[in-house]
Amino acid sequence: MARPRIEFIQNQALPWTAEPLAAVRPGAEARVLSQDDETGACSLVVRYPPGWTAPAGQRLAADEELLVIEGRLSLGGKDHGYMGYAHLPAGFERGAMAAPEGAVVVTFISATPAPADAATPAPDPARLVEALDGMTLPYTGNFHPEFPPGAGRRMLYEDPETKDQTWLLGTMGLRWAERAETHPVVEEMFLIAGEVHGNLGIMRPGAYFWRPPLVPHGPYGSLTGNIYLFRTKGGPLSTEYRDAETPFHWWPEHRPVLPEALAAFAGPAEPAVRPW
Repeated sequence: MARPRIEFIQNQALPWTAEPLAAVRPGAEARVLSQDDETGACSLVVRYPPGWTAPAGQRLAADEELLVIEGRLSLGGKDHGYMGYAHLPAGFERGAMAAPEGAVVVTFISATPAPADAATPAPDPARLVEALDGMTLPYTGNFHPEFPPGAGRRMLYEDPETKDQTWLLGTMGLRWAERAETHPVVEEMFLIAGEVHGNLGIMRPGAYFWRPPLVPHGPYGSLTGNIYLFRTKGGPLSTEYRDAETPFHWWPEHRPVLPEALAAFAGPAEPAVRPW
């Protein structure tokens, strides 16, 4: 998977551009969090202006996964407010879209954003999630026996074929870990609320990372508690814990790991920054 490690960047530092979505969402603009230079798959923060609409009948040549983090987005008659989630497989014919008051939506597209064509397969109904309310989904308990207590997970999606997962993670304040972790899959994260003190700095709301498999990371802690959006690529999440190279401490130095193209956007977010 041709995406470099991005750990981490505040999306607020990135420019808005119409380019990634010009063929499928005219009138919207996006911040490109990461992009695969082979497949065109991309992770975006998409901003729909007030009054934005799109007619019914659109089909994309790629899967689209989305979570609303501000405003409201209507999709085929289903209203997605704050924490509204959908997973729309390639080829799915959607109804009309609208953002009467505007919306900000974290969006993942599995290939170059483009209209479907004759080569696009029929959508698999087992991979379709038209609407979930992340505000009301139940929290599950501790999902790993060694995971530090004080956190819960709300599952949004597990792909029936690849077993890739998407979930919300909520943690309590005044919580930290002592050990580092590795995972055999890609781990991708967007921080929705709270702050995270980690081995590479302090993440604020709007922070993002794309971490390749088997990269040691952490330990982490939070004074405030937080809400994360997580995804895996390459299968379900599993974790190996290990001793950390350096002990956990609050207020770590800001030293992100970024590709050269993102180095100019590497600065930390101010605590009072507007999230989006």
